[in-house]
Amino acid sequence: MQFRTLGPSGLKLSVIGLGTWAIGGGDWKFGWGDQDEASAVNAIVRAVELGINWIDTAAVYGEGRSEEHVAKALAAIPLADRPLVATKCGRVPKGNGEIGCCLKRESVIAECEASLRRLKTDFIDLYQMHWPEPDSEIEEGWQTLVDLKQQGKVRHIGVSNHSVSQLKRLQPIHPVTSQQPPYSMIARDAEAEIIPYCGQQNIGIVCYSPMGKGLLTGTFTAERVAALSSKDHRTRDPRFQSPQLEINLAFVQSLTALAKRLGWSVADVAIAWTLRRPEVTSAIVGARSPAQIEQTVSAGDRVLDASSIQAITTILEERDRQLAAVGGAAKPRV
Repeated sequence: MQFRTLGPSGLKLSVIGLGTWAIGGGDWKFGWGDQDEASAVNAIVRAVELGINWIDTAAVYGEGRSEEHVAKALAAIPLADRPLVATKCGRVPKGNGEIGCCLKRESVIAECEASLRRLKTDFIDLYQMHWPEPDSEIEEGWQTLVDLKQQGKVRHIGVSNHSVSQLKRLQPIHPVTSQQPPYSMIARDAEAEIIPYCGQQNIGIVCYSPMGKGLLTGTFTAERVAALSSKDHRTRDPRFQSPQLEINLAFVQSLTALAKRLGWSVADVAIAWTLRRPEVTSAIVGARSPAQIEQTVSAGDRVLDASSIQAITTILEERDRQLAAVGGAAKPRV
């Protein structure tokens, strides 16, 4: 497993972080379908055994269930092996699985206290503003995170899904340790501004969905997509619907041929591709069972050579042409 330093924090993160979005279950707006608790807890424990030293979660994932699963896993892991824990604030339940947004001071403090209780810990290693919404409240939310850091309730503070202009508003208040954008072969918007800016400012990048929510694992088919649970938010993601789905599956087929030449899995290629950027500290890889993380953790040792990167660029250009021919890619909300 490779390790990289997260921005100015001094934290050495494994280049694969364990993502726990999916283990929150399906009873909320952006769920991934029903989740077995034992499988979720065992996946976290297994990830740590395999060398992953940090876990990314959020209060909103399953309205707290993901954090509760993390706490149960931490209790089963020897203290000497305890992974770093990152969680997030700013998304609040509205009832019936719906989600609201609030970065007001009182709300952020209440969220932090609730996360500490669910995680059964005295402090959070990395606390992040989940979304910059409402935009008018980001300074108030960020100052609250600064105060929580000064109180010792969080060690480091970062953001997720923020634009460069928003980062520039926060930096004078307190340096931003990390930014968490979506980044994968099929979601490359971060390359335009976010990644270069973070590199210049020494803001660590921990990217999420490096495998495109599963599309880039090489295991998806049209039949599997059709069988997704109605509780799985991917059924509403345009990348999992025609005409994008067929284009994405054809893209993965081309990627599979390249992976076979390397002797890697398609997931290895997808994750290593995000890590080719030196600005990226770690890629957040989700797992709902021990078997899933066992299949993807090998990417932590993979390094793409220049010829493979060029081959991927050529394949991506063909995908872009196909998307343009059908009117471009509609962007999902998360």
